[in-house]
Amino acid sequence: MSDQADNRAPYAQIAAHYAELITSGELQPGSLLPSIKNLSQEWKVSTATAEKALRKLRNEGLVRGIHGIGTEVLDRPAPMSSGAQRQDRGRQTGSSWGSGERSDSHQAAVVSAPTDVAQALDIKPGADVIRRRRVYRDRHGIVAHSTSWIPDRYGRLIPQLAKSERLTGGTSLQLIAQATGRPITHRIDTASARLLTAEDAELLELDPAEPPTEPVVVMTAKFVDSEGNVVEYGVDLGGPGRKWRTESEVAQ
Repeated sequence: MSDQADNRAPYAQIAAHYAELITSGELQPGSLLPSIKNLSQEWKVSTATAEKALRKLRNEGLVRGIHGIGTEVLDRPAPMSSGAQRQDRGRQTGSSWGSGERSDSHQAAVVSAPTDVAQALDIKPGADVIRRRRVYRDRHGIVAHSTSWIPDRYGRLIPQLAKSERLTGGTSLQLIAQATGRPITHRIDTASARLLTAEDAELLELDPAEPPTEPVVVMTAKFVDSEGNVVEYGVDLGGPGRKWRTESEVAQ
């Protein structure tokens, strides 16, 4: 059980704790979670709260209830996150990684902006733009290939944006806000699906000659500062079989 301060509801804290153990592989498929009674005693909550935590894990597809046996861990990949969700997670926890995730293959370069990227960033096609790429993985494989497109003028303020290494001192958006003094005030998210191209398959480390026939999820996020400048355009290409999921509380 975590000793760190957590403002989430008790049931959400319990669910997050076991979600981390499951997605990191510490709790293997087939393992049984503690009973409702044991959870309530361990976490010092009511049985209703403990049951709600298990129900949340079931709704997330991480476990299943077996009558007369208990709650069993399932072997399923975690869903992919959008760039916006990663930004929210980074602001809340200091890390954009989801439970059990890591990132690698960090690459950065100054390139000519493709037409769709130029349109999203409100710059001229072919203008210099920073392209940052990385791969998010969990124990099941690639969660998503993520690309951030950033106008080159921010690279002149923050040279590390154009370096092929993990950023230090914050996310790209945090670094830009600090350097310009203009906070990021809103974002525009999109979700779609498409069949993989040969280039997509290469980014996801698949055989370009035999890409999966099932569509993959594509998430985009456009981030805008307090003066209306688009400072970043992110594109997340989901790994095969990954689904996008979001959750929110419903007002009673």
